[in-house]
Amino acid sequence: MCRNIKTLFNFDPPATELEIRDASLQFVRKLSGFNVPSRANEEAFDRAVEEVAAAARSLIKSLVTSAEPRNREVEAEKAKARSALRFGGPQ
Repeated sequence: MCRNIKTLFNFDPPATELEIRDASLQFVRKLSGFNVPSRANEEAFDRAVEEVAAAARSLIKSLVTSAEPRNREVEAEKAKARSALRFGGPQ
């Protein structure tokens, strides 16, 4: 899975449309191998992004959990800490 695709479920506030689209774009880029498609593939690429985004929205809306919603700032700090452990701090 792409490392750039972030978890979007169970956050307060909920995932934005832009976050869903960005994750969908990353997913389609990974599957297709194109960062930017050629003109010949642009329509198919864009359609795939929209279809993946629609599926992601549907999935996120239909999931249920009894867990408390996660806080974006707290999760971002955890990610920074994991990154610092993995790659080291600023030099």
